[in-house]
Amino acid sequence: MVEVGKKAPAFTLPDKDGNKISLKDFLGKKVVLYFYPKDMTSGCTAEACDFRDAYADFEQLDAVIIGISKDSGKSHQKFINKHDLPFILLSDENTKVNQKYGVWKEKSMYGRKYFGTVRTTFIIDEKGKIAKIFPKVKVKNHVNEVKEFLGTMQA
Repeated sequence: MVEVGKKAPAFTLPDKDGNKISLKDFLGKKVVLYFYPKDMTSGCTAEACDFRDAYADFEQLDAVIIGISKDSGKSHQKFINKHDLPFILLSDENTKVNQKYGVWKEKSMYGRKYFGTVRTTFIIDEKGKIAKIFPKVKVKNHVNEVKEFLGTMQA
């Protein structure tokens, strides 16, 4: 179970170019780890563009942004290019990391049940521990909530 105060589950996933990226690569930095359902969809595009537009603020807060979805590296490449995203997107095609973080859940749309990613953001501190979990994220104003929380970690 992923909980505030516990060590963030380790992972290694490919980025848009197939390079292996591990969570441990970012020890010593704050990590904004956000799970989202799908590249190029309206909510996910709005969320990614909000993070993009506030990217300089996150850099000032010494935070790295990493997005994870089950999309392929090729899909991430198109998404990054189309929206000029300056941060890392990782592919979790087999959903193992989604499951480790507890965000791969049964959902329902128009009466049809299916499994998918529940939009969730985790703030991981410099020591690799979960500092905050934003479950079932609503995109509007989310980036401001994340920045505000990171600001409280500065002290």
